[in-house]
Amino acid sequence: MENMAGIFKFSELRRSGKLLIKHECQGARFMRCFRTVAGQPKVHGSILKYCVYGAGVGVVAAASFWYKQVNQARQNFALEGSSSVIEKIKYKPPVEVSRKVISTVDTSGLKLTLFQYQSCPFCCKVRAFLDYYGIPYDIVEVNPVLRHEIKWSPYRKVPILLTKVNGGYQPLTDSSMIISLLASYLSDKSCPVENLVHYYPTVSMHDEEGKFKNEIVNKYFLMYQGPIPKDRTLNDIVEERKWRQWADDVFVHTLSPNVYRTLDEAYETFNWFSKIGRWEEYFPAWERSVMVNVGAWAMWLISKRLKRKHLLKDDVRESLYDGARHWMQGIRHRGTVFMGGDNPDLSDLAMYGVLKSIEGCEAFNDLLSHTSLGTWFNAVKEKVDSHAGSALLTG
Repeated sequence: MENMAGIFKFSELRRSGKLLIKHECQGARFMRCFRTVAGQPKVHGSILKYCVYGAGVGVVAAASFWYKQVNQARQNFALEGSSSVIEKIKYKPPVEVSRKVISTVDTSGLKLTLFQYQSCPFCCKVRAFLDYYGIPYDIVEVNPVLRHEIKWSPYRKVPILLTKVNGGYQPLTDSSMIISLLASYLSDKSCPVENLVHYYPTVSMHDEEGKFKNEIVNKYFLMYQGPIPKDRTLNDIVEERKWRQWADDVFVHTLSPNVYRTLDEAYETFNWFSKIGRWEEYFPAWERSVMVNVGAWAMWLISKRLKRKHLLKDDVRESLYDGARHWMQGIRHRGTVFMGGDNPDLSDLAMYGVLKSIEGCEAFNDLLSHTSLGTWFNAVKEKVDSHAGSALLTG
């Protein structure tokens, strides 16, 4: 018998109710076993089983894809044109506090609980702000894979800052909105947190890919209830806002491709996260194993996509260095120690918080070796650790 693949020679051998077909193709020999039922050959059970499994996986994948598409369309329809603020909750979620940050210089009167990942750059921004102003807060360390600790919240990301207010607790989300709202409150406590939150509504809009996303408007704006403070100019406020947004929209996107640059670096980073986040104290061994192994592999893969998405250089370290140099150039242009002058402003605290999230990683050490960032970083660190901002508050 002749076909396009070559010449096959078939010989039949019957043995113990089985039919062996011997194939010879271009000098290579392949043996396949068939089982006969009522004299007819039937594909071996294992092959049939894999076919069934394959078909099942295909059906599940197709169903999942279409469900995702339909659900996304439904969400887009529901979100279009919507505008809302986060609802206040009556009772505090019954979640165990991981640790407490105490301050002896607090005059804010705020009672806060921060749901966080210790190494998340956005959580680090919030902590830098609270520490600088000497505001005490409780910390709930969230499992970054399973996220049991925030199952009470419809918002499934961190940070979430739960603030005690009249009649319950006000959840605050988005690190920049949290910082702007609290800074507004500290400048004038006559407007309570539950009122200020209405200045930061969440709206839905199209992103650059044409998909709907939730966005908090005004999140870089401070809501002064009266005139601009005498020690600030309009130019200062605009520059602070510009650099805060740059830290969120540009610089932060250089981090993941650098700390997860290789699989070894990804594992090193997650092991450092485990140490600095004290995961051994808060999570059982199996959860830590999942967090480290799944997290390292996932972020290593995701970092490749992020590199392309944010148009980083082939050597991602150079993009990291470029960002730091751009920041330091901005400070030199002002001719001051900090972007905020003699004291850190909200942009200094934002940039410091972002960098704090990678402080124990190889990428951070390389950054200090290749740029002049270290002097500024250590100066901000001293101000934050000493709660220097508390002296600037009016009470």
